[in-house]
This record gives sequence, C-alpha cells and structure tokens, in this order.
Amino acid sequence: MIQEINPIDAAAMQNLSPKAVFLDVREDPELAICRIEGALHLAMSVLATQFSAIPKDRPVIVLCHHGMRSRQVIQFLQSQGYDNLINLEGGIHAWAQEVDPNMATY
Repeated sequence: MIQEINPIDAAAMQNLSPKAVFLDVREDPELAICRIEGALHLAMSVLATQFSAIPKDRPVIVLCHHGMRSRQVIQFLQSQGYDNLINLEGGIHAWAQEVDPNMATY
C-alpha cells in the first residue's frame, strides 16, 4: 500500500518534527526547470544503486513530475525495507499549482 499526501499537507510537514525529507526522483533536465528547495535528488535512473542515502528515520515524501514514477520508486523502496514513504499526489506540477505558483511548470 502506498500512502499519499496532497501538496498543501506536504508543505505543512516541512515545519514538523521530525522534519520530512522530500525525495525528487526526476531526471537532471527536469530538475533544471524547477525544484523544491532542499529536496534530496536521486534520479529514478540511478536510485537502485544509491538508495542507501535515503533516511529511514523520518518521513520521506517522494515526488516526480505528476506522481507516477514516484509510485514506482516507492514500490521498489518498500521491497528494500522502507516503510516511511509518502507519495506526493500530482507531483511537482501540483506543488507548483497549489503551493508555489511562482514555480516554473512543464
């Protein structure tokens, strides 16, 4: 089962303790267009070999462009023992629409 969170609630989690980690799994060219400041970036294409950098001790909100790749990443990470993952509904596109209207979209 994959937990999901809307952008407004995800933004609120930035102020809670323990502070949520945003994990952006988009590829480098997408990251150049827009990003959430402070997010951990591990592109989906390299994540399988670098996922040990993802914390297990606090909530991790996984995001991509629209929320589909992040769901795939969560399924993979759950198979590796992660149980602290939350999918950002609508991805960074929804974040730009609901939280940061000045963010570039694509």
